[in-house]
Amino acid sequence: MTWSFVPASRFADHASAWDALQSRSSNTPFLEAGFIAPLLKEFGSGRELLALYQPAGELQAAALLRPAGTARWETFQPSQLPLGPWIAAPGLSLQVQLPSLTQALPGWVLSVGATQLDPRLTPRPADSPQLRTQDYIDTPFITVSGHWADFWDVRGKNLRQNTRKQHNKLLAEGTAPVLDCITDARQVDAAMVDYGALESAGWKAGGGTAIHPDNAQGRFYSAMLQNFCKAGRGRIYRYRFGDKVVAMDLCIDNGSMVVVLKTAYDESYRAVSPSTLMRHDQFHLWWEEERFKHIEFYGKTMEWHTRWTDQQRTLYHATVYRWPWLRGVHEQINRRRAAKASATTSA
Repeated sequence: MTWSFVPASRFADHASAWDALQSRSSNTPFLEAGFIAPLLKEFGSGRELLALYQPAGELQAAALLRPAGTARWETFQPSQLPLGPWIAAPGLSLQVQLPSLTQALPGWVLSVGATQLDPRLTPRPADSPQLRTQDYIDTPFITVSGHWADFWDVRGKNLRQNTRKQHNKLLAEGTAPVLDCITDARQVDAAMVDYGALESAGWKAGGGTAIHPDNAQGRFYSAMLQNFCKAGRGRIYRYRFGDKVVAMDLCIDNGSMVVVLKTAYDESYRAVSPSTLMRHDQFHLWWEEERFKHIEFYGKTMEWHTRWTDQQRTLYHATVYRWPWLRGVHEQINRRRAAKASATTSA
């Protein structure tokens, strides 16, 4: 196996090869260089490595890795990235590539973890003495097919009635909801100010995770969305009650699949469910456009998702150990930690 390693700070030097491989393998927008490069800039520690498998000089597999403790590595996985940055040409299996990567990494390496993998893109291997997989989350998705009316008619009665009721209530009060779609890169910064205002007024403000133009979150999303808007594949949906912005979605796509990355809404309008009204109008528009075949969320399935779809799949982690006995030791340590945590909780 021919693996080489360069500091992730040199990612730009390999971005075109990365994107070429990504387009013929996972073809997932948030694994493109336009997403990864600003992510590394804002959330990288400087210790990340870019691993490249390129027999005969052609890139066949690649991963971004970070140290995960003594003699352990894992894929670079900030919370803004829905899946681990692991890409491989069709036909290259995880159960072969991951062990070979473990052997090739510099220094003394006991294990390597590939986090948050999608079985649709990276088939889940069977466990072995050296390879362990574990469930991460169930994530929902929607297949866009047929007519909008048919999709809407099979949604739950409560969703349909409540959506109609809230919409009619707004109209009776003289408020006409408006859905904007921002695709111009020059308008991204201003749109992100609106988005940050929604998050800063809600519960995220207390946890310090709200987007702001001057924090890492804000800088990343602005730069990333500008990259995708310049490519014609970035969309910021803004839902207004008159001049008041009450809900927003940040979305990117690959031409046939759209990913809803983040959603925010004005919690003072909770009673009229602005995010639900926005989603109704947004999904209706996507059905009418006939551009997207799949809608992906890549987050944990929540109750509100189940009102819109019953489709989901399980994302997973994979860990390979240098020797089989290490897996047993690691699992024993995890069991002890879980038992200790359980005892502390019940005390």
